[in-house]
Amino acid sequence: MSATMSLNTLLRVYAATVAKSGLPLKLEFESDDADCKINGSVLANDVLMLLWLCWTMSWNVRMLRISKAKANLCLPEISHLVLSAVTSCAEVSSGLNVWHCDVLGLDVQLPVGKFLTWAFKTVPSLPDCFTQFVHARLQNFLNPEDECASSITSVGEISSTKACHSNLLTCGRAWAISLTLRSTISEEISRVCFASDDDATDDNLLYQSSLHGRGLNRFWSNIEGYRGPLLMLVSASTGDAHEGSTNVRKWIIGAIMQNGFENKDLFYGSSGSLYAISPVFHVFSSTGKEKNFVYSHLHPTGKIYEPRKKPVGIAFGGTMGNERIFVDEDFSRVTIRHHATDKTYHPGSLFPDQGFLPVEALISEVEVSGLGGRGKKELQNSYKKREELFTEQRRKVDLKTFASWDDSPEKMMMDMVSDPNAVRREDR
Repeated sequence: MSATMSLNTLLRVYAATVAKSGLPLKLEFESDDADCKINGSVLANDVLMLLWLCWTMSWNVRMLRISKAKANLCLPEISHLVLSAVTSCAEVSSGLNVWHCDVLGLDVQLPVGKFLTWAFKTVPSLPDCFTQFVHARLQNFLNPEDECASSITSVGEISSTKACHSNLLTCGRAWAISLTLRSTISEEISRVCFASDDDATDDNLLYQSSLHGRGLNRFWSNIEGYRGPLLMLVSASTGDAHEGSTNVRKWIIGAIMQNGFENKDLFYGSSGSLYAISPVFHVFSSTGKEKNFVYSHLHPTGKIYEPRKKPVGIAFGGTMGNERIFVDEDFSRVTIRHHATDKTYHPGSLFPDQGFLPVEALISEVEVSGLGGRGKKELQNSYKKREELFTEQRRKVDLKTFASWDDSPEKMMMDMVSDPNAVRREDR
């Protein structure tokens, strides 16, 4: 089934659900064909309910896989996804303030044609939630000997929560990112989404500045050796933060890279995506024009002459000195530049009201999650153990190799500190 037919079918399911509930809906299907034209509009509340419907179907599929007899359905905070649809589909003159907005109270009409375009561009995997749900149910009927299956449909409690854990990668944010992907990474990041897999969050977490300490060195000691897909999230704020002003605006951006970080003084990578996470969700995939996906450079070891010192920090997109995203080595500030400087990722604002001039913001949290599965994590652990062994061996000094006091390292050190035959300054 084509993407258009899948999304039309999903909207039919939602329309039937709303009709059974006796709620109004301004959608009209011209015929019974799967690819028929749809007229009308949807409200922000309809978008929220449709997304929660898809979340519930994905949650049910996950419960069928792990065979839990009863579980609590936790509806995630997905206002960033709803605002993404609203800002992309509503009229420009609507005067929406996304920094302080209650999506349930929005009375904004979204033309269904624009909504479908937004869904194809931003969340192309959304119809898969219904497809996987149907497949899981059919598979369940094919296995009648599974006695647990019939009781899985019962839901313990239904609740809405802003976050299932304290990390930047909350359930709703992880699910939104997974809807933009069609690869094994999507399955790995979806493990973070569901309440039954809260432990998967800690398994995937490689670095968190509030937990492991700020700075590029602390960051590198935790992510070095991980050769798999990574998701990096940066939470920052602009405004009068030190004066306690109410004008402080907090936002979250992210980036996905395929093969981990490397200590290089130039851009590298083969693919990746940038994300505006909060308060409005958007994805900026690769354009295919340039390959300046990621830049990560530490201070060079030893005294190496550099005619032009390369910037120390982490960057995404743009060029050297004009990076689209640049995080300094202390993880205290992040600089965001206009997309005109970047030909690697698609254009767009990384946070609302970004403007054309570079924006320097204060970082409150940096977080990196590994999306390569347990195999990549085990390889990184092996790499760390090997490096620790090499470091320990270099530190050891075998005293047996010194035959006498004259050959001992203690005498060598003492001779270096004080030599009675050395020429004194006053004797010159």
